[in-house]
Amino acid sequence: MTGIPIVLRALHDGERGLERDLLAAADRHSVEHEFHHVATDISRWSREHAVRIARAAEPYGLDLPGPADHPEPGLPLATERDTVSEALGRWRAPGLLLLRDLRDLHLAATENSLNWEMLAQVAQATSDDGLLRLAADCHPETLRQMRWTNTMIKVLSPQLLASAL
Repeated sequence: MTGIPIVLRALHDGERGLERDLLAAADRHSVEHEFHHVATDISRWSREHAVRIARAAEPYGLDLPGPADHPEPGLPLATERDTVSEALGRWRAPGLLLLRDLRDLHLAATENSLNWEMLAQVAQATSDDGLLRLAADCHPETLRQMRWTNTMIKVLSPQLLASAL
Protein backbone atom coordinates (compact mmCIF):
# COMPACT_ATOMS: atom_id res chain seq x y z
CA MET A 1 0.00 0.00 0.00
CA THR A 2 1.33 3.43 -0.93
CA GLY A 3 0.29 7.00 -0.19
CA ILE A 4 -0.70 7.52 -3.82
CA PRO A 5 -4.46 7.32 -3.11
CA ILE A 6 -4.08 9.95 -0.39
CA VAL A 7 -2.35 12.36 -2.76
CA LEU A 8 -4.82 11.64 -5.56
CA ARG A 9 -7.80 12.32 -3.29
CA ALA A 10 -6.26 15.54 -1.92
CA LEU A 11 -5.41 16.70 -5.41
CA HIS A 12 -8.87 15.84 -6.75
CA ASP A 13 -10.58 17.66 -3.88
CA GLY A 14 -8.24 20.62 -4.31
CA GLU A 15 -8.85 20.93 -8.06
CA ARG A 16 -12.63 20.68 -7.60
CA GLY A 17 -12.45 23.30 -4.86
CA LEU A 18 -10.31 25.63 -6.95
CA GLU A 19 -12.71 25.35 -9.88
CA ARG A 20 -15.64 26.19 -7.60
CA ASP A 21 -13.75 29.08 -5.98
CA LEU A 22 -12.64 30.55 -9.31
CA LEU A 23 -16.19 30.46 -10.65
CA ALA A 24 -17.63 31.96 -7.46
CA ALA A 25 -15.04 34.76 -7.48
CA ALA A 26 -15.69 35.40 -11.19
CA ASP A 27 -19.37 35.71 -10.39
CA ARG A 28 -18.76 38.01 -7.40
CA HIS A 29 -16.51 40.30 -9.45
CA SER A 30 -18.33 40.20 -12.78
CA VAL A 31 -17.94 43.97 -13.17
CA GLU A 32 -14.17 43.45 -13.30
CA HIS A 33 -14.30 42.08 -16.84
CA GLU A 34 -10.69 40.92 -17.17
CA PHE A 35 -10.80 39.16 -13.82
CA HIS A 36 -14.18 37.59 -14.59
CA HIS A 37 -13.14 36.20 -17.97
CA VAL A 38 -9.70 34.94 -16.96
CA ALA A 39 -11.01 33.32 -13.76
CA THR A 40 -13.75 31.59 -15.75
CA ASP A 41 -11.27 30.42 -18.38
CA ILE A 42 -8.68 29.03 -15.98
CA SER A 43 -11.35 27.32 -13.87
CA ARG A 44 -11.71 24.93 -16.83
CA TRP A 45 -8.18 23.68 -16.23
CA SER A 46 -9.09 22.60 -12.71
CA ARG A 47 -12.24 20.94 -14.04
CA GLU A 48 -10.21 18.98 -16.61
CA HIS A 49 -7.62 18.09 -13.98
CA ALA A 50 -10.32 16.66 -11.67
CA VAL A 51 -11.67 14.49 -14.50
CA ARG A 52 -8.21 13.17 -15.33
CA ILE A 53 -7.36 12.55 -11.67
CA ALA A 54 -10.61 10.60 -11.18
CA ARG A 55 -9.69 8.34 -14.12
CA ALA A 56 -6.13 7.88 -12.86
CA ALA A 57 -7.41 7.03 -9.37
CA GLU A 58 -9.53 4.05 -10.46
CA PRO A 59 -6.66 1.52 -10.46
CA TYR A 60 -5.95 2.58 -6.88
CA GLY A 61 -9.46 1.65 -5.76
CA LEU A 62 -10.73 5.22 -5.58
CA ASP A 63 -14.11 6.16 -7.00
CA LEU A 64 -13.75 9.93 -7.15
CA PRO A 65 -16.71 11.96 -8.39
CA GLY A 66 -16.50 13.80 -11.66
CA PRO A 67 -16.86 17.55 -11.82
CA ALA A 68 -20.10 19.08 -10.62
CA ASP A 69 -22.46 19.98 -13.46
CA HIS A 70 -23.06 23.35 -11.90
CA PRO A 71 -20.52 24.14 -9.19
CA GLU A 72 -22.23 25.78 -6.25
CA PRO A 73 -21.59 29.51 -6.18
CA GLY A 74 -19.98 31.16 -3.22
CA LEU A 75 -21.77 33.46 -0.84
CA PRO A 76 -23.61 36.40 -2.39
CA LEU A 77 -21.47 39.51 -2.73
CA ALA A 78 -23.44 41.39 -0.05
CA THR A 79 -22.82 38.58 2.45
CA GLU A 80 -19.13 38.47 1.53
CA ARG A 81 -18.88 42.24 1.88
CA ASP A 82 -20.49 42.08 5.32
CA THR A 83 -18.04 39.38 6.42
CA VAL A 84 -15.08 41.40 5.16
CA SER A 85 -16.56 44.60 6.59
CA GLU A 86 -16.65 43.07 10.05
CA ALA A 87 -12.98 42.17 9.75
CA LEU A 88 -12.16 45.66 8.47
CA GLY A 89 -14.25 47.62 10.94
CA ARG A 90 -17.51 47.82 8.97
CA TRP A 91 -15.99 49.40 5.89
CA ARG A 92 -17.49 48.12 2.62
CA ALA A 93 -14.80 47.78 -0.02
CA PRO A 94 -15.26 45.59 -3.11
CA GLY A 95 -11.59 46.13 -4.03
CA LEU A 96 -10.46 44.61 -0.75
CA LEU A 97 -12.84 41.71 -1.30
CA LEU A 98 -11.21 41.17 -4.70
CA LEU A 99 -7.77 41.14 -3.09
CA ARG A 100 -8.96 38.67 -0.47
CA ASP A 101 -10.39 36.43 -3.19
CA LEU A 102 -7.14 36.62 -5.15
CA ARG A 103 -5.16 35.71 -2.03
CA ASP A 104 -7.43 32.75 -1.31
CA LEU A 105 -7.26 31.58 -4.93
CA HIS A 106 -3.48 31.87 -4.89
CA LEU A 107 -3.23 29.80 -1.72
CA ALA A 108 -5.56 27.12 -3.16
CA ALA A 109 -3.54 26.94 -6.38
CA THR A 110 -0.33 26.74 -4.34
CA GLU A 111 -1.70 23.81 -2.34
CA ASN A 112 -2.62 22.06 -5.59
CA SER A 113 0.84 22.74 -6.96
CA LEU A 114 2.44 21.11 -3.94
CA ASN A 115 0.17 18.09 -4.37
CA TRP A 116 1.11 17.85 -8.05
CA GLU A 117 4.76 17.93 -7.02
CA MET A 118 4.22 15.13 -4.48
CA LEU A 119 2.33 13.06 -7.06
CA ALA A 120 5.15 13.51 -9.58
CA GLN A 121 7.73 12.47 -6.99
CA VAL A 122 5.88 9.33 -5.90
CA ALA A 123 5.13 8.47 -9.53
CA GLN A 124 8.82 8.71 -10.30
CA ALA A 125 9.74 6.64 -7.24
CA THR A 126 7.25 3.90 -8.17
CA SER A 127 7.93 4.10 -11.93
CA ASP A 128 4.27 4.93 -12.63
CA ASP A 129 4.49 6.49 -16.09
CA GLY A 130 0.76 7.24 -16.23
CA LEU A 131 0.80 9.34 -13.06
CA LEU A 132 4.04 10.98 -14.10
CA ARG A 133 2.48 11.99 -17.44
CA LEU A 134 -0.62 13.27 -15.63
CA ALA A 135 1.47 15.47 -13.35
CA ALA A 136 3.63 16.67 -16.25
CA ASP A 137 0.50 17.64 -18.22
CA CYS A 138 -1.48 19.30 -15.42
CA HIS A 139 1.04 20.87 -13.08
CA PRO A 140 2.13 23.59 -15.55
CA GLU A 141 -1.46 24.83 -15.77
CA THR A 142 -1.68 25.02 -12.00
CA LEU A 143 1.56 27.01 -11.98
CA ARG A 144 -0.02 29.39 -14.50
CA GLN A 145 -3.04 29.80 -12.19
CA MET A 146 -0.63 30.72 -9.41
CA ARG A 147 1.27 33.20 -11.60
CA TRP A 148 -1.98 34.87 -12.69
CA THR A 149 -3.24 35.35 -9.13
CA ASN A 150 0.18 36.58 -8.00
CA THR A 151 0.37 39.06 -10.88
CA MET A 152 -3.15 40.34 -10.18
CA ILE A 153 -2.26 40.84 -6.52
CA LYS A 154 0.90 42.77 -7.47
CA VAL A 155 -0.99 44.97 -9.93
CA LEU A 156 -4.06 45.68 -7.79
CA SER A 157 -2.81 45.79 -4.21
CA PRO A 158 -0.83 49.07 -4.29
CA GLN A 159 -3.76 51.12 -5.56
CA LEU A 160 -6.48 49.35 -3.59
CA LEU A 161 -4.59 49.26 -0.31
CA ALA A 162 -3.29 52.81 -0.59
CA SER A 163 -6.80 54.13 -1.27
CA ALA A 164 -8.22 52.16 1.67
CA LEU A 165 -6.32 54.32 4.15
